Amino acid sequence: MAEKKDKKQLKQQKQSAKKVDKKATKATGKKATKKAAKKPSSKEVISQLKKQVADLKKKNGSLDDQYLRAEAEMQNVQKHDAMDAQQIRKYSGQKLAKSILPGLDNMERALAVKTPDKGGKQLKQGVKMVYDRLTQALSENGIKEVKVAGKPFNPEYAQAVQTVPATKKHPAAQVVKVLQKGYRLHDRTLRPAMVVVAK
Repeated sequence: MAEKKDKKQLKQQKQSAKKVDKKATKATGKKATKKAAKKPSSKEVISQLKKQVADLKKKNGSLDDQYLRAEAEMQNVQKHDAMDAQQIRKYSGQKLAKSILPGLDNMERALAVKTPDKGGKQLKQGVKMVYDRLTQALSENGIKEVKVAGKPFNPEYAQAVQTVPATKKHPAAQVVKVLQKGYRLHDRTLRPAMVVVAK
């Protein structure tokens, strides 16, 4: 009787195993096997590892290249920013200087007026002191008069507002007279000189 019972249990276990096998086949699409999957040989493992190393070296080289390009780009941006900042500092007084120049012109006109009396001469002397100090301050900040009188006409520094016939003393295309002074801030023209040119 015990033998029948053991056979019955064995039969039930086989049926249960078949059901599990069918379920596994449905789930994975493969038949479940009792044998373990075959392990790859050492040559295959070495080959796979060599391939992985080659792929990683290639990826590393690409990343190194990207890094170097980004580093070079960053250095270029920093250089450009430094140059921009230098230009801003160099020409920061341009607007102020342009607004001061008409006052300087008025002082020059006042100094050109002849004054016969003592009070006028003292006033003129005071204007001259202010004028000298102002031109010195402008010069210290890179603002200088453009000297064009008697030189060949250059449209970068001068603007011709009148022409006169050329002579031996003033050949063609030479600045004969300056009507209004021109000024530069370092290497940049703030205001061109208004001139009379020989033609």
